[in-house]
Amino acid sequence: MRRAEEHVQEFTYDALPARIVFGRGAARSRLAAEVERLGATRLLLVASDRDAERVRALVAPLRERVAATFTAVREHVPVATAEAARALATSVDADAVLAVGGGSTTGAAKAVALTHRIPVVAVPTTYSGSEVTAVWGLTDAGRKTTGTDPAVLPRVVVYDPELTASLPRELAVASGFNALAHGVEAFWAPRRNPVSTAVAEEGIAAIGAGLRGDDPADLLRGAWLTASAFAVAGAGLHHKLCHVLGGTYDLPHARTHAVVLPHVLAFNAPGAPDAVARVARALGVTDAVRGLRALADATGVPRGLRELGLAEDRIEEAAALTEPAVPDDNPVPVGGGALRRLVRAAWGGEDT
Repeated sequence: MRRAEEHVQEFTYDALPARIVFGRGAARSRLAAEVERLGATRLLLVASDRDAERVRALVAPLRERVAATFTAVREHVPVATAEAARALATSVDADAVLAVGGGSTTGAAKAVALTHRIPVVAVPTTYSGSEVTAVWGLTDAGRKTTGTDPAVLPRVVVYDPELTASLPRELAVASGFNALAHGVEAFWAPRRNPVSTAVAEEGIAAIGAGLRGDDPADLLRGAWLTASAFAVAGAGLHHKLCHVLGGTYDLPHARTHAVVLPHVLAFNAPGAPDAVARVARALGVTDAVRGLRALADATGVPRGLRELGLAEDRIEEAAALTEPAVPDDNPVPVGGGALRRLVRAAWGGEDT
């Protein structure tokens, strides 16, 4: 008879140190106290001009602590954007960064933290998940570089469903699918473990419920959980491909993830039966691939990358740029033209 301990799976789990404040109205009622708790007195506020009025109201209690505001936020964080934000932080001797916005805003704040080693307070207004990862990304000359550094992990995250309730439906869906991608990827990513897998499944279930019911609280909770799982498990095929598509061809971040996810799940499904079973269970469907595609179709996600502006003659280049970055233990081999076929399927919207 085999001993019970022989069945115990060995794994490593790095719990990331972040303070999470979650609740309706939390940005209005608790943000100032959280900044004061950090002892920050010279904040660099990072926020897009598109949300200026709401941001102004949120930070009003902190106006004496805001030393400067950076609004030149751009997707994929071009190096020029990062350098401008860093220069402003230096000029005002910022001792913390307050990011109010989506993933691009958080990305710019992380770029400052990476070089200045000052804490970030994040107030997400989308479901990007970047606020609970130690991953940074910069784009230079059409190439996106990513890395991991504990200094960029926001010290405090204030989740307030009131801030995401006003998202246009199309953006909410795209951002929600981006969050789903974090959870699905966590099932086969290089540092996957039983803890991240359980968190990812719970997050996918919450996001699925939120997308069907249009509930920002479910979506925000799910986005937090799936990003937390992704932060520990790491990036796999899906994110490696989307980083190339976004950084090289300037495709919209969240919508690219939304379009690509069903195709990557279909591609990896034959080699990832546990992932497929967990996705199906979390979404309450019998077939994970069909269920995810049906959810995408029902919520208006475009079927193919060509609808986002990717030219057909870029398919081979995108596959070639992605292939070296795909982890060796991806559930299905990507060589021999397989990755090119995946990108073509994602471009045209056909099944893999």
